[in-house]
Amino acid sequence: MRIARYELDGSVFVGAVEGDGDTTTLRALPPPVGVIELLEQSPAQRAEHPLGEPVPLSEVRLLVPLQPPSVRDFVSFEQHIQGMIMGDGIPFPEAWYGAPAFYFSNPNSVYATGDDIPVPPRAQRYDYELEVGAIIGRRGADLTLDNAREAIAGYTVFNDWSARDLQGEDRKLGMGWAKGKDTASTLGPWIVTADELERYRDGEGRLDLRMTVWRGGEQMGSDTLASTAWTFEQMLVYASRGTALVPGDVIGSGTCGGGCLGELWGRGDPRNPSPLGPGDVVRMTVEHIGTIENTVVAGPEPVDYGSSRRL
Repeated sequence: MRIARYELDGSVFVGAVEGDGDTTTLRALPPPVGVIELLEQSPAQRAEHPLGEPVPLSEVRLLVPLQPPSVRDFVSFEQHIQGMIMGDGIPFPEAWYGAPAFYFSNPNSVYATGDDIPVPPRAQRYDYELEVGAIIGRRGADLTLDNAREAIAGYTVFNDWSARDLQGEDRKLGMGWAKGKDTASTLGPWIVTADELERYRDGEGRLDLRMTVWRGGEQMGSDTLASTAWTFEQMLVYASRGTALVPGDVIGSGTCGGGCLGELWGRGDPRNPSPLGPGDVVRMTVEHIGTIENTVVAGPEPVDYGSSRRL
């Protein structure tokens, strides 16, 4: 099942997505069935819900598919890491192979496909990052490699918008990503339940889904989800160590190879291509999941926070 949240005639619905391309339609599920409830159900249970009459996709406004309790964004593609650090002349960090690294993103700054994305205050080097998000469907702590896959209810396209210059300031403080990643993430266009994608696993058990990003109609990069060094199952084992994952939590794959401008800057000219600015349209497609598209717009002016007291 493909699960969507959408607005039609001023009302919000949860529905099933059917068809593809120009024939895509949405069929509302009866209230009070919600996204989290559907994620917690088995495919057989989801199939029992009656569906409303089909409505063409062109007649609705897609909303964020869910409001996640938390967002953990990992980094699992070696090509992305290599591209981001090669410009600094830093050797590839061997410690990266010791554990899958992640940071906590802001679950309250999630945007839907079609939404405008404001440039964060003070940001001069704004960037997109193409990822896949795994959506947790059942509560679990201290998961193992034997049962972690069962905790994933579905997948969605994930754009981890990043202010690279603000990230640089975050790095100086040594406390992880903060304002560089605080203002926007796109999830969508819907959630594809895990059972729908099992047929696309490769010989190693990885989901082999083509990931592609365009800027203003120009293809900027492409990779496959099967290129990850760390699998989603390994990420879940690490994320759930000593704590619990709950339904609706988002686990980001990390940016795929070629999935951001930062890699192009790291491997070539740091001024070319130019950073994102108002008017830029970013479109991302993940094979068998869907497409998200957002337009970058001018953001608010920064508010002065004064200066610190010095001892």
